[in-house]
Amino acid sequence: MLLTQEQQEILNGSRGETMAKVMETLVRYGELYDADAMIPVTGKYNHLVTSFGLKALTPVYELMDQLIAEGAVSGTKFSADPRPLDKNVPSSFLQNIIFNHFMYSKQDFYEDQLQKLGLMEKDAFTCTCYMDEVGNTPGKGDILSWSESSAVVYANSVLAARCNRNSGIIDLMGAICGFVPRFGLLTDEGRKAKWIVEVRTTKKPEAQLLGSAIGMKVMEDVPYIKGLDKWLGSLDDDAKAYLKDMGAATASNGAVGLYHVAGITPEAVEQGEDLILPDAQVYVIDDAELKRVYDSYPVIWKNKEATPKLCFMGCPHMSLHQLIDWTERVEQGLKAAGNKKVVIPTVFTAAPAVIEKFNATPYAARLKETGVILSYICPLMYMNNPLSAKMPVITSSNKLRTYTSARYYTDDEILAQITKGGN
Repeated sequence: MLLTQEQQEILNGSRGETMAKVMETLVRYGELYDADAMIPVTGKYNHLVTSFGLKALTPVYELMDQLIAEGAVSGTKFSADPRPLDKNVPSSFLQNIIFNHFMYSKQDFYEDQLQKLGLMEKDAFTCTCYMDEVGNTPGKGDILSWSESSAVVYANSVLAARCNRNSGIIDLMGAICGFVPRFGLLTDEGRKAKWIVEVRTTKKPEAQLLGSAIGMKVMEDVPYIKGLDKWLGSLDDDAKAYLKDMGAATASNGAVGLYHVAGITPEAVEQGEDLILPDAQVYVIDDAELKRVYDSYPVIWKNKEATPKLCFMGCPHMSLHQLIDWTERVEQGLKAAGNKKVVIPTVFTAAPAVIEKFNATPYAARLKETGVILSYICPLMYMNNPLSAKMPVITSSNKLRTYTSARYYTDDEILAQITKGGN
């Protein structure tokens, strides 16, 4: 790997032993992927995936302490993934014991470390850091050192920034050092499409289902999606929310770090089919294919006919536009069902900054009237323990379905269940 004089000096210890180890870590990481050089991180802010104070992460806390003690803190302020705890989210006495005393007992300690390392501000915890309200929106062509999969795929695809699917801690190393190894999605060639996905559905496909189908087929490759612009029109708030959810499903049900949508995403608008490699494979998605994918999802509840005890919406976190839209949808669903409040405990999750903006609108009081709980929590972190895993939880998030025991339903099915009940 070709290093600049500055990078070589850091590696040799010009900025101290700890910073030399940080640089060495990044160089070795890059060598694994045949990176040809280290390039500067240019994004205004960074983003870390490790936001949870798990008791088991003692080595991480020791590393953080060493970095702080040596002054090897991030030169770029950062946001982090959502917090795992919120007392407003329904939980049992036993769940609270597990959450507070066994799983996330180091949460306050870890958040203090993050602030010392360069957290943007004390509530900068969300998986959708790119939301306008949060303020960590990279520009076109910005080089990033992120690792949250749903944020990486959004930044690459919708914002045309450049970031690889890094691992936790590697994201922090890049922020501290200010350089990342150049390979994969940081290169022009690495952003070319190996798949053509032709959307031939008779109606607008469910974002989470479409993303799931694409992810499971192309895995880590880059797809060029045709036919979706018919349903999205332009890159407005509706389309951004749709692509956020679709992208999260491609990243979790597969390993997609970048997709192009003909006529919609920036690089596809500018370069068109020049982004497609000559030997690209073709995957056709019609109504039958989406149904096949939906029917293939396993239900791992012990009692498959159990009445849902909790519903999570917002994995990744919901946008302000989605919160407003879903407030109206829940109101209409309850009115049609003759109910005043949701019949299943339901949690909508969003970034703290988005929640603050939403609370300043008349919709906040209206949503509260429906009985829906608004939280900044990470649903995945809530579900990641044996007690929660045994609960019959429903969701319209394919990411949450993939990583936990939560059962997937489409948005319309979720709406019906929470407003009138029944599986």
